[in-house]
Amino acid sequence: MDMSAVLEIVTRSDPGMVRSNNEDAVMADAAGGFAVLADGMGGYNAGEVASGMATTLLGTELAKAFVARDPSSIDGSGKSWAQVTLEAEMIRVNTAIYQAAQSQPQYAGMGTTLVVGVFHDNRVTVGHIGDSRLYRMRGEDFQQITRDHSLLQEQIDAGMITPEQARHSQNKNLVTRAVGVDPEVVPEIHDHEVLPGDVYLFCSDGLNDMVDDEEIGMTLGALSANLELCSMQLIQMANDNGGRDNVSVILVKVKGEYPAARGWWARFMTWFK
Repeated sequence: MDMSAVLEIVTRSDPGMVRSNNEDAVMADAAGGFAVLADGMGGYNAGEVASGMATTLLGTELAKAFVARDPSSIDGSGKSWAQVTLEAEMIRVNTAIYQAAQSQPQYAGMGTTLVVGVFHDNRVTVGHIGDSRLYRMRGEDFQQITRDHSLLQEQIDAGMITPEQARHSQNKNLVTRAVGVDPEVVPEIHDHEVLPGDVYLFCSDGLNDMVDDEEIGMTLGALSANLELCSMQLIQMANDNGGRDNVSVILVKVKGEYPAARGWWARFMTWFK
């Protein structure tokens, strides 16, 4: 199914006000129904290499996988093809980046965060590693969909600090999972119901470290009719507040329903549910 009829997608990435190079990378395929955002880390240009590898490899492999097979089809494991493919390809990207870092001295220690969304069958399958985020605006309700893999999040979960204290912490960039740093990584993957009118925001921490969630939500609420303008405004806000990091956003607006095509047997079985 060509998803470009029901998904409007805008991508934007900016080096910010302090850094000369941009180690973030973004890509989206409206027809394929997916978006990928990565925030690279490592010395020299290694972070750029890691995030670029992640978005390019994932974008290519997901496109191939979903042309070959409907992302909503159920695998032998009982999972959707979207979940199975996302997990396998995120693990494969981890291996590729890790091996590149091991074999090239200038790339030693490089890695990247990753957040990916696959829209299919009135759902979004979300995979993430690290502290790049996915938010959802539904009517007046704005909320974070992913939970950061970070030291701060673990401290919040343990009751050691409050979310407000976390906002002013010096430990914001300490992630507990990243792509390419270790030989193996476990992606976190969940499905979420999607409704027409939803707006999804993928972002690197260069946005949410600089701009309060409340302000981000208000901006989406005010400007979601114009995604290009909204993306520009979000980045401008981060830069106006100091722009200490690269800042990247992907905005996805859902314009209608997109149920998976069902065979006669599947339709027949739904009568008995």
